[in-house]
Amino acid sequence: MSILDKVTGKDEQEKDTHAVVPIPERLRKNEKIIIITADNTEDIEFFYPYYRLTEAGYTVDVVTPEGGKFEAKHGLGLKQTKAIAAVRPEEYALLYIPGGKAPEELRKNDKVLQFVKEFARSGKPIAAICHGPQVLISANLVKGKQLAAWPEIGKEIEQAGGTFVDEALVIDGQFITGRKPGDLHRHLYGVLEYLKGNISNESRSERKSSAA
Repeated sequence: MSILDKVTGKDEQEKDTHAVVPIPERLRKNEKIIIITADNTEDIEFFYPYYRLTEAGYTVDVVTPEGGKFEAKHGLGLKQTKAIAAVRPEEYALLYIPGGKAPEELRKNDKVLQFVKEFARSGKPIAAICHGPQVLISANLVKGKQLAAWPEIGKEIEQAGGTFVDEALVIDGQFITGRKPGDLHRHLYGVLEYLKGNISNESRSERKSSAA
């Protein structure tokens, strides 16, 4: 059996090859992170933060509208996720929303939008990349905010009262956003530094940071 067959779950008798090995107690953080996604998310925009945040010691819960398995845009995925109705915002230190085509479906789901709104009211950080900010737009959270996103939805951000910033990492208050897969290394740097308390809760973009 090839590695690809295992990763894509073609052999149902095999264990899920994306199941994360438990974090050693000495490395485990007490905080949990939630990633909300759905079918047709961009594979790398899900798996890069999923593994990077786990590597950093966080427990990462993957949540989809109904729970169960999901398949990303290019065939990767997970066999098991939690349903949005089974989780509560107060359980998590950060919400992450990957891009691809999944946000277009997530933004139509009232339970997802309600969760995102409640999470935003807590003041805790929300990270989104590529098309992920579409969920924030539908949750009415972008007015007066600077956000990075896939350039094609820049106009949508502007129409919702926000400001589109064409940069790899934009942090405005609790929102941490990026444009595309190529920005993931910068985006996750910003997310992890924010969680460590090394980046203050202020309006900030890559350009502003470098000019400071």
